[in-house]
Amino acid sequence: MMSQLALLGGNKVRTTPFPAWPYYDESERQALNRVLDSRNWWSNQGKEVKEFENEWSQYTNAKASFAVTNGTHTLEVIFLALGIGDGDEVIVADWSFLATISTILTVNAIPKIVDVDPLTGTIDVKQAENAISRKTKAIVCVHVAGSMSDMDGLLELGRKHGIAIIEDSAHAHGSRWNGHHAGTLGDAGSFSFQSSKLMTAGEGGVITTKREDLIPMFKSYINCGRGEGIWYYRHIRLGGNYRLSEWQGAVLRTQLARFADQQKNRAANANYLNAEIAKIPGFKPQGRYKGCTDQGNYCYVVEVESEKLSGASRDQIRHALLAEGMSLTTSYPPLHRLEMFKDRSSLGPRLRGKVTKIKYNKQKFPVTDHLAANTLWFNTSVLMGNQADANSVLEALTKVAKYSAEVAKVDAPEW
Repeated sequence: MMSQLALLGGNKVRTTPFPAWPYYDESERQALNRVLDSRNWWSNQGKEVKEFENEWSQYTNAKASFAVTNGTHTLEVIFLALGIGDGDEVIVADWSFLATISTILTVNAIPKIVDVDPLTGTIDVKQAENAISRKTKAIVCVHVAGSMSDMDGLLELGRKHGIAIIEDSAHAHGSRWNGHHAGTLGDAGSFSFQSSKLMTAGEGGVITTKREDLIPMFKSYINCGRGEGIWYYRHIRLGGNYRLSEWQGAVLRTQLARFADQQKNRAANANYLNAEIAKIPGFKPQGRYKGCTDQGNYCYVVEVESEKLSGASRDQIRHALLAEGMSLTTSYPPLHRLEMFKDRSSLGPRLRGKVTKIKYNKQKFPVTDHLAANTLWFNTSVLMGNQADANSVLEALTKVAKYSAEVAKVDAPEW
């Protein structure tokens, strides 16, 4: 008898693709033509980037916003503006993209990695506090897949120990903590507009802050170290060219104009899936703290409980779901397991001192290791359609769970 699994020759649950990403319509085309016709393609002369910064501040209720080249440079500029550098320590969670730790290294500071909370995959606040030393200058919290870190606990640590709280909100467009938008609670927030993010211009990023004293620093570091209101070729500090182009600013304005409606639809689908997937043995939706009143859902994350699925691994389950027509990406590897930490010379000539001697790859972070090896990351496109699209996800998970004994016998390719 032929297997019911598409992986083994059965019919696929889904034969049509999920909604396409990135989404655009005539608005983006008109915006790009507007920039073209203006002949002001440079943000220092144009208005698109400035207007986007103002509109983003209005949407998030930030005191100020600063658009930059990407979501890596956002973090780098934040560290520079805070005066973080040689010998300073920055605490960071183990489960994130490379940029969260590479930017600490770029300013020659020392990352101190801690494990994450098993419910949300965000930084474990107790472990973060235990890692604080007299050299600690900041904690970077990552709002994983839009599920926000424990901001109440982190802000209390910041007040208690006099250290900065930096929100890596690359996944958290639309996420809120007790009604306050991600990136506006700590000293500074970092957002990405890379192609997979919930708003995109291909690349790009934006910094948010509530601190008046950081505003002139951000302006200067982003714009080649220039000072505001002084001669153009006076460079008062060692900054860089982190400016966003007018083309990207125009596209992001159109993306932001429709974002609230898109987010409302994504949230409805995610909440529906959360309730229904919890009923399927072997699958557990990502949790969130009570304070996370809204979740942006950069991806939709589900933990695989292999012991309830005939021992099938996450990779085997993902392989079967892809065959059923699902849209999936993969988890970030734990930061301490990045290949660059296996060979000190891989850190390059810019780094010096203590950081090159720390054996991050020898440290142990069991919760991160577990989540990185046992979570499914559905692309945001699965949340962009209607309930019928969400139901296809449920059907695929139910089917794979039912025939998990067969799934467990099939080797999965490496990603």
